[in-house]
Amino acid sequence: MKKGQLFIISAPSGAGKTSLVKALIDSVENLTVSTSHTTRAMRPGEVNGVDYHFIDSTEFLKMVERGAFLEHAEVFDNFYGTAQESIEAQLFQGLDVILEIDWQGARQVRELMPDAISIFILPPSREALRERLQGRGQDSDEIIERRMRDAVSESSHYAESDYLIINDDFTAALDELSELIVIQRLRTARQANLFKDMISDLLA
Repeated sequence: MKKGQLFIISAPSGAGKTSLVKALIDSVENLTVSTSHTTRAMRPGEVNGVDYHFIDSTEFLKMVERGAFLEHAEVFDNFYGTAQESIEAQLFQGLDVILEIDWQGARQVRELMPDAISIFILPPSREALRERLQGRGQDSDEIIERRMRDAVSESSHYAESDYLIINDDFTAALDELSELIVIQRLRTARQANLFKDMISDLLA
């Protein structure tokens, strides 16, 4: 069985990453998103084990000590981490896996898994970013200002990725993401492994 491809998708808060990834999963076959562990509070509408594995700081730090995470980071005073065992299991099942993580986590994963494809998503402007953060209606003005500062800092790491997508028009950004997945699936090494019997017969 062919091994799946790992995709890392990073973005500053408010760039629309989560909405794009959800639409991508719904529209592309054989593609799944990794469910990360986090210590942050569950937001309205979120489901434990689906959106995140919600755990407390004590349990999270125990997992760090066991070396259970492929990557982990502290973001907005909360911990986030990706369990290595679950990612590797999905890849060996032949699934393409998306890691929806920040730039710190992306850097850690690329060091351990250099074959991963990294994609960065940016908003079209600061004004659009602010509107999106305010549109959530979940945070105070003070928190929004902090998120704005952090988002600008996070955005400066876009050059570390393999691909850059500007989420100005949602449909266009989703199309670009979908095309990237298809392009990676058509790489010679992957196709040669998937169709090795057919190619052997053809060249016999």
